[in-house]
Amino acid sequence: FALNVFKIREVLQMPPLTQMPQRHPHVVGVTHLRGQTIPVIDLSAAIGLRPLSVTPQSTVIVTEYNRSVQAFLVGGVERIMNLNWDTVQPPPRGAGRSHYLTAITRLEDQRLVEIIDVEKVLAEIVPFNTRVSADLLDEGLLDKARGREVLLVDDSPTGINQLRETLSQLNLTMHVATDGLRALNQLKAWADKDERLSDRLLMVITDAEMPEMDGYRLTAEIRKDPRLQDLYVVLHTSLSGNFNKAMVEKVGCDGFLSKFQPDQLVEVVRERLKRLDD
Repeated sequence: FALNVFKIREVLQMPPLTQMPQRHPHVVGVTHLRGQTIPVIDLSAAIGLRPLSVTPQSTVIVTEYNRSVQAFLVGGVERIMNLNWDTVQPPPRGAGRSHYLTAITRLEDQRLVEIIDVEKVLAEIVPFNTRVSADLLDEGLLDKARGREVLLVDDSPTGINQLRETLSQLNLTMHVATDGLRALNQLKAWADKDERLSDRLLMVITDAEMPEMDGYRLTAEIRKDPRLQDLYVVLHTSLSGNFNKAMVEKVGCDGFLSKFQPDQLVEVVRERLKRLDD
């Protein structure tokens, strides 16, 4: 199994744990680390495999997703690999919807590596909120947004569901692509029909990390195509930090938003509609 290194803060031996009554069954305890109290999650149990034993020698991976910090108890860490996203493939279509994979790839020795959908794991432990604050859903915004089309690009079903549930409150029409390459092909197919896409699509909301083509590359390809270059592109990602903001500016995204922030997502839509009126 694999996790994205950009979301990993550190790897260390198990720090002292504190047990909590009525905790989620996959949470083995909480620990105080570098000024923060964080949950420690048994990743094996969380994805449906056998629970791991907790010992002082156990390995934990401290991660940051969507501005939250948590640690995962794992069997061990083997190596760090550098991969291009075009060598990473989506899970087989016949795998169903209940698996915890967001992508797969292979090592040099042809062993299969399964990249875990951590957003799904976290959402099952702490369900994400999609309810937009009532004061943001004013009639003016709803009238402007109703029926407008958006393209959602994300390889995580959890990420897509969060977008759908939030944006449905604005009565937007949503199209979905599960990776950047599929999204680019869809946009080009629409453009081939002589459609002015900047008039049809209110925006493209894309994840950063996806198999076959990531969100940065997708944005760069959109900006290179004269038929697509005026599209409004928002990067919607669980990544944090200055690196991500620098990449957003480099490839030409119009906006950047952390995942699972429904009010902020609606504000992005409001700002886009406001620009169209100016």
